[in-house]
Amino acid sequence: MKAFYTILLLILSNTFMTLAWYGHLKFKELKWFENLGLISIVLISWGIALFEYFFQVPANRIGFKENGGPFTLVQLKVLQEVITLVTFMIFTLLFFKNETLKTNHLIGFAFLVLAVYFIFKK
Repeated sequence: MKAFYTILLLILSNTFMTLAWYGHLKFKELKWFENLGLISIVLISWGIALFEYFFQVPANRIGFKENGGPFTLVQLKVLQEVITLVTFMIFTLLFFKNETLKTNHLIGFAFLVLAVYFIFKK
């Protein structure tokens, strides 16, 4: 069950982080954001990223083997990176219609899945 909660929290965490890092690129399409300066955008993104920490920190605490969780530190990091990339790709395909998923992207993702396999292999 701790593995499930860890993964769920990592997905939520990465959703907020992706919005903070890349969501602002779509702000100009929203009337009330179109004239904001860089400092304002940074502060808004920072506010969004704060929620990432509300999920990331508990995910790592729950999931870490030395805290009674199922994952080693390396496993947690690799899991987080793969979740980050999957979240990013879903976000990109939904919100940035001019971006396309290409064969080299799929090959790269396959290598990431292999990385997860090897990191979790006993």
